[in-house]
Amino acid sequence: MAVHSEYADSVYALTNPICLLVDKPREEFTREDLLSVIERKQIERITLHYTALDGKYKELKVPVSSRLQAERLLADGERVDGSSLFKGMVESTLSDLYVAPVYKSAFLNPFGEPSLEVTCRYLTRESTLVPFAPDSILQNAASLFRRNSGCDLWALGELEFFLLSDPASNLYPLPRQRGYHASGPFVKSGAVLDEMVRYLMQITGAIKYAHSEVGGIDEVRSDLDEIKGKCGEQLEIEFLPTPIEDAGDYLVLARWLIRNVAYRHGCLATFAPKIEEGVAGNGFHVHMEVRREGHNAMLHMGVLSEEARRVLGGLCTYADSLTAFGNTVSSAYLRLVPNQEAPTRICWSDMNRSAMIRVPLGWAQTEDLAANLNPQQTRGFHAPDSRQTVELRSPDGSAMTHLLLAGIAMAAEWGITHKESLAIAERLYIHGSKFKDEKLQQSLPVLPRSCVESARFLETKRELYEREGIFPPSVISYMAELLRAEGDENMNRYLSDLPADDRLHETRKIMHKDLHRH
Repeated sequence: MAVHSEYADSVYALTNPICLLVDKPREEFTREDLLSVIERKQIERITLHYTALDGKYKELKVPVSSRLQAERLLADGERVDGSSLFKGMVESTLSDLYVAPVYKSAFLNPFGEPSLEVTCRYLTRESTLVPFAPDSILQNAASLFRRNSGCDLWALGELEFFLLSDPASNLYPLPRQRGYHASGPFVKSGAVLDEMVRYLMQITGAIKYAHSEVGGIDEVRSDLDEIKGKCGEQLEIEFLPTPIEDAGDYLVLARWLIRNVAYRHGCLATFAPKIEEGVAGNGFHVHMEVRREGHNAMLHMGVLSEEARRVLGGLCTYADSLTAFGNTVSSAYLRLVPNQEAPTRICWSDMNRSAMIRVPLGWAQTEDLAANLNPQQTRGFHAPDSRQTVELRSPDGSAMTHLLLAGIAMAAEWGITHKESLAIAERLYIHGSKFKDEKLQQSLPVLPRSCVESARFLETKRELYEREGIFPPSVISYMAELLRAEGDENMNRYLSDLPADDRLHETRKIMHKDLHRH
């Protein structure tokens, strides 16, 4: 009798179509599986994707005319110009790189085009990971954490973005700064968000939920024709925890897909840190969890475990330099201001959304909550594992995703392997209402206030990233130079000295110059 897996008779519409076709999970995809899909679905091309130095998802479209051609491409990958993909880092005289596919990343083009899409890694002529590629750095950082801690590091990202479109209706207006979890008809973009979530879930299997966020803009005032006069709704798509290497790939892919879905609906999606003064910015919060032997190790006897507190100490140690990867444009530092649920000081707290690191509710003290409301339910529920995470709230939509996650992995590894991390975590913990204590706040270390200052912290702490050969010195120098080029060290002072109307105009110019940076 044939044995069928969970995929053979799946009734879930959001199951990855390739999983259904080959009857196995994505982690088990082989070259033969992908060739079978190409033949059965009459696929016309294979599209290779890879992340370049600008943090964007690139593509190379290869038409398929024979099985041999398809197999050779899936086996050997292709050759690309590294001097263009890593401009300023790779010399044109030695620029050839290989891109080779990661089979588990394969998906069918979500827009109805006959294409098999697959994410690739950069390889050298010696078949090793290219050391300066962002995804390679993340792979190596995750391996360092695994090797030195004996644990795995998982992560999830919260992608916040504004969907901008032409005004369509004056009915059911969304009140300013009151969009959090709003529903239709007050939110008009529900169908577009549903489409984004559907495709992302089919491709990654790792979407937790999506919702309307706080911000809403009646009319964008800008010098840019691309967005002038548009209305905007802020949305969020949150992922489920996955191995941190996979999280990096998923988040870059998600930005690509979100922008494409928006474009097909005549809208513009932007992850820019700020769009309008007085309106919530686009954060890029990152949750993480340590897993030991396949289980969440963030709790012990219902409270944060030693591993979790060590990770917190590591994140606090790295925090001021992590902004070099998580807050990479001037407008990022218009978001990191007091009283905006965005952090300005290095600390952590329970459930406090103004803290740099938040420890969210994690069902540590209870489970099967619905049993209290549904007495007719007789069968109980016991969760197979803890869901506790810690959340870094300083990054925003300008983040270089793979490099930020690599820095987080190194911070977590440092915390796990350095005994002083526990004392650091204890010293920088803020409890409840004490967060409102002005004197206490002033005693906490500050986050950088500009790209230039972030560059300075990065260069001062570069050994924390370059150790074990994880971050090549060229990448640290490149990022520091990129940040210094913003020339924003005196931005806030300059803006505060302007008359009100001029200040608002200049602020918008700063906010809107980087709509599509990453």
